[in-house]
Amino acid sequence: MLIEFFKTMLKIVYYSVDIFIIVYALYYIVTGIFAFVNNKKNVIRKYRAKHKFAVIIAARNEEKVIGHLLDSLNKQDYPKNLYDVYVVPNNCNDRTEEVSRKHKANIIECNVPVASKGDVLKYTFKFLNDNYYDYDAYLIFDADNIVHPQFIRRMNDTLCSGYKVAQGYRDSKNPSDTWISSCYSLFYWVQNYFFNQARMNMKWSSSINGTGFMVAKEVIDKQGFNTITMTEDIEFAAQCAINNQRIAFVKDAITYDEQPLTFLESWKQRKRWSVGTLQCLYHYFNPLLNAGLKNKIPQGLDMALFFLAPLVQVMAFAVIILLMLYSFLDIQVSDIIKYMYDNKLFSIVLGYFASILVSLFVVLVEKKRVKKTFKGILTLSIFMLTWIPINIICLIKRDYVWEPIEHHRTVEIESIVK
Repeated sequence: MLIEFFKTMLKIVYYSVDIFIIVYALYYIVTGIFAFVNNKKNVIRKYRAKHKFAVIIAARNEEKVIGHLLDSLNKQDYPKNLYDVYVVPNNCNDRTEEVSRKHKANIIECNVPVASKGDVLKYTFKFLNDNYYDYDAYLIFDADNIVHPQFIRRMNDTLCSGYKVAQGYRDSKNPSDTWISSCYSLFYWVQNYFFNQARMNMKWSSSINGTGFMVAKEVIDKQGFNTITMTEDIEFAAQCAINNQRIAFVKDAITYDEQPLTFLESWKQRKRWSVGTLQCLYHYFNPLLNAGLKNKIPQGLDMALFFLAPLVQVMAFAVIILLMLYSFLDIQVSDIIKYMYDNKLFSIVLGYFASILVSLFVVLVEKKRVKKTFKGILTLSIFMLTWIPINIICLIKRDYVWEPIEHHRTVEIESIVK
């Protein structure tokens, strides 16, 4: 009798976790379908150059790459009197400041201790505000980026259209270097299409992806930039959701980002992302649920679910462990996951080819070259699976110390934009 009760309880545990995972996956499948819905009312029209921007670049030992970013910013198709470029060197022991001055950037000395990019941005917003600089909005880039000539003009159009926060299209400047950089490129293209574009079509909020985004000065004045986690980008997106500040996705405001080359670099970066996501889950889950359920702000619920991603991935792995245990204990369960577990080879082959098909579709629909991303198309499923041990480690050990990723891939904007 006791054994049967024990088995029943284990079944309840399994089905509870199982149903949650399936519903979670269906949520992203359904919302992703909206990427195919062409919402003409959400098209950002073109306006005359009107708004003045402060371009902010937090830089730590970036002498090898920052010159190319500054060159691309100097070549923007936007009146030069309507934007200023500021480099904020922090914790540097190289020639970042010297190179930045040579490429006509303004330098903001960071005179306070900073431990993250979020700290640097907070300091810079306050500095510009305290010194009465007259800007309508801020544009944020990483030092390893290069920027499409139309970026600032399209963000001016976005601001004129009434959006106060906007994320540009995060592209890659080195998609063919290694299988890791190729997988990163595919990852961002998939996110651009099935997450950001889908939510733009739904009139929901897109997410901030760390670089190539715009925020109006009035938003910073009103809600501040008070980030405390390792991932200041998605944390700020959560703060915008709580304040019902919609984030636009501007597909033709393009930033080309340098992707990591090695698995070790990728491991360190994704570990930081996972820790930051879990930190955001801890600090913002309840306020986001409240915003979504009580205040009827859809992006509140959407961001709350987004922060659950590391937990859900670990739960999916735990379900496999449970099925192994249940086979040993002769506990019978029946659902789609159990079917896939019983047909392991079929499921692995099906999952692998599904990953290839999705990757190929995104490459083609985003008008990228299959040849340049072939390594990633073949290995994206493996790349995603390696996130499981990262998330397990981050759930156990959360005291992560930020580690810089060295950037060295130099690319001229003319070599990408024909």
